[in-house]
Amino acid sequence: MELHPLWDDYPTIQKELQATLSLIEDTITIRNEDVRDKINEMLTSGGKLLRPAYSLLFSLFSENRNPEKARAIAAAIEVLHMATLVHDDVIDGSDKRRNRDTLNVTYGNRVAIYTGDYLFTVAFRLLQEYASDINLIENNSEGIEKILIGELQQMDRRYNTNMRMRDYLSQIQGKTAYLFGLSCYSGAYEVDPDSRFSRQAFQIGSNIGMAFQIMDDILDFTADDTKVGKPIFQDIKNGIYTAPVLYTLKKEPKKILPFLEKGKSITDKELQALYALVIDSGGLNEAKNLADKYTRKALKQISKLPNRDAKKLLLKITEQITHRNF
Repeated sequence: MELHPLWDDYPTIQKELQATLSLIEDTITIRNEDVRDKINEMLTSGGKLLRPAYSLLFSLFSENRNPEKARAIAAAIEVLHMATLVHDDVIDGSDKRRNRDTLNVTYGNRVAIYTGDYLFTVAFRLLQEYASDINLIENNSEGIEKILIGELQQMDRRYNTNMRMRDYLSQIQGKTAYLFGLSCYSGAYEVDPDSRFSRQAFQIGSNIGMAFQIMDDILDFTADDTKVGKPIFQDIKNGIYTAPVLYTLKKEPKKILPFLEKGKSITDKELQALYALVIDSGGLNEAKNLADKYTRKALKQISKLPNRDAKKLLLKITEQITHRNF
């Protein structure tokens, strides 16, 4: 399986991720060949696999690491993430994911929803077979709850022009940051259960997740859709107001509200005008500063971890992904 070019510079993690993907592929046993092929297509469509990578990185801190267990936990994390993506695409009515047709477009919403549910069961099957502690399974269950609450919050706040920055931060904490935190925690947990180290890992992952999501929201305004693998300005059309919009809404409410009130009927010309307003008002720079704040927190926390080769990798990879244009 060909991985994202990001991992070409990290052969140790690249090898671990290859083995993790192979394990996922072997564990997907759904009988419907079309759906199984579509799931495998998701696995090989060039995703960055950041969440399983962070789980694997934290497992490398162990002096008595069990590679099979570490890969299984990382695989469960990625399958959990895939399940949320499938459901996201149904909710958002998305037709593209990583430049490929989504499951809901190919087979309809019903099949996509059942497929997402099936992937949740695969994640727990992996944990059940390989995790040594029931607490890890319980934490993953709590993680799913947090993620779903974050998604529900986002649904409830669509087209809400009274939304504030604290609402947005709470939303992405559940929607994205918690899974990053859980990824790091799950890898660290097998090193030393319920220790200060695993708690540190969760906080690091959470801050990385916050920075990553804010940068992702910035890319919705600035990136070429062929690079990010989904249409840009999609959030605006779906009534999802992210950091750049919220900063602009605070500074220039009278100018931006007419655009937001257009909802799905907003035209491409109006989107370009809105983009110019976000730039001119400083909303994009404010959002970048916010992402940098969470990145600095994560890097500072990583610097306090035990001195291992994995620590150097963590610092380098975190700097790279939180200052990305892909």
